[in-house]
Amino acid sequence: MENERKFEWSTGWGQEREQLPGKKIVITTVIFDLDDTLYDEVDYCRSGFSAVARFLHNAMRLPVWMSQEKIHETFWAHFQKGNRSQTFNAAMDELGLDYDEEVIASLVRLYREHHPKISLPRESRDLLEKLEKRYKLALLTDGFLPAQQYKVEALEISGYFAHILYTENLGRSYWKPHTKGFEMLLKKIHECPENCVYIGDNAQKDFIAPNKLGMSTIQLVRPNRIHQEAPGNPLAAPGTIIASLNQLPAALKRL
Repeated sequence: MENERKFEWSTGWGQEREQLPGKKIVITTVIFDLDDTLYDEVDYCRSGFSAVARFLHNAMRLPVWMSQEKIHETFWAHFQKGNRSQTFNAAMDELGLDYDEEVIASLVRLYREHHPKISLPRESRDLLEKLEKRYKLALLTDGFLPAQQYKVEALEISGYFAHILYTENLGRSYWKPHTKGFEMLLKKIHECPENCVYIGDNAQKDFIAPNKLGMSTIQLVRPNRIHQEAPGNPLAAPGTIIASLNQLPAALKRL
C-alpha cells in the first residue's frame, strides 16, 4: 500500500500547462491508450504466438517431438529475452526449421491478423463503467490494422467510448508522438485540449503530443508492461504517474 500511495500522487517533470489566474481547469474527457493501459499487451503477444505456432504445427512436416506447445514456448522465450523485432527468425533457427523472408512475412501477417484470445481485466471494466457516468471517454491507439480493431472487439470495449481513433488510418507517419491523431480526435468529440487528460503507458512517445497540445497526462505503470523506458526528454514525461487503474479516479480529481 505504501508503494501505491507513492505512485498515486507522483507528479512528473513534463510541461506545465498554462492556467489563467482564478480559472480552474475542469476535466470533462478522459482519453485512453489501449495496449498496456486497459489490458496487459503480453496477453495479446501470447495469443499471437499461439496462432502462429498452431499454423506451423498444422502446415509443416515436423518431428514428432516438435509440438505446438514447444513452438510456442520457443517464440515466447526469445520474446522474453527482449528480441522483439526478429522473434520468429530466432525461434525458427533454434527449432531448425527452414524459412526465407517470404515465410517470415507470412508469419508476421498471421500474427497481426489473428483474432486474439484476450479479455478485459475486471479492474478495467469496473473503471470504465464508473468513469462513463462522469466523463466523456475516448480511445486513441497506435498499431497495425486490423490488429488494433480485433483487440477492441475481443475486449468488448467500443461501447464505452464516444470515439475511437486508430492512428494507422492516418498513416504510420502520424503515429504517436505526432499531434495529428490527437487534434483530429479533439475535433471529433468537440473538446478543448485543456479539458482532456490522456492515460497511457509508454513514456517514450505517449505523452509528447498531448503535452504539446496542453492536455493533462497520466502514465499507468503496469507491472507487466512491455515498454519500461524512462522519458527521453521533459516534453515526453507524464504530468502524473499511477501504479494501478484503481488510483485513476482520485488522480483525476486532483487535476
